[in-house]
Amino acid sequence: MIVTTINVNGVRAAVRQRSDENLGLLDWLTHTAADVVCLQETRSDDEQIAEALAPAVAEGWHLASASPHLKGRSGVAILSRTPFAEVRIGLAAKEFESHGRYVEVDLAGGQTVGCVYVHTGEAGTDRQLEKERFTAALAKRMAELRADGRDAVICGDWNIAHTENDIKAWKANVKKAGFLPSERQWLTDLLDSGWVDVVRRMHPDVAGPYSWWSWRGKAFDNDAGWRIDYHLATEGLAARTVAARVEKPALYALRWSDHAPVTVEFAS
Repeated sequence: MIVTTINVNGVRAAVRQRSDENLGLLDWLTHTAADVVCLQETRSDDEQIAEALAPAVAEGWHLASASPHLKGRSGVAILSRTPFAEVRIGLAAKEFESHGRYVEVDLAGGQTVGCVYVHTGEAGTDRQLEKERFTAALAKRMAELRADGRDAVICGDWNIAHTENDIKAWKANVKKAGFLPSERQWLTDLLDSGWVDVVRRMHPDVAGPYSWWSWRGKAFDNDAGWRIDYHLATEGLAARTVAARVEKPALYALRWSDHAPVTVEFAS
């Protein structure tokens, strides 16, 4: 099973971006080897994302999506080459039922895949408190998945760099959302509970591999990025990881999102 996660920074924009040169999201979907693709920040309701991804669905992809509750914000979706056995949208916390930040599917093979888009947050504000409430609800759901004993992987844009190896300019960000001690501890607690950061396991003790770079300046060219797009897998599934990579474009001009696809291969 090959699973990719990518924050598309607006699915309609990602489809249009460089579409005249066949280098946008749809072309990537045509050529990827992935069996499951998790999309975040679609910024589209169910009808809009179905329209934008109609060519991919026509090629055989199956689509499950969660609309954002605010127009042009958040939104998540999962594409699969095989039909879904079950689709679940949102987290149990009533506040986030319709925020378009979590969708979860069961695959015919018995695995569960979740797609999450965690809030950006802002230190010392209500936005950060909302992020903390969301991450608490997410941790609760992940504990339930582990208790069920299913092979599961939760993919997405977590908007948290876990360690100093996960952000190039970590010294300048120690008091900013995305690298706050409390956020990093939350991730540590998840990993201590039995979830595995499979990309880090495959790339231990190195800087990166980063998956997000600002559009501004020379961040992309200098690889001054953040690693915030994770695959967290249950131990049984994580043990079958055979490869993990960030599909960073060769050139800035070839980007169709400010994130790059992060792909993990699991043996059967």
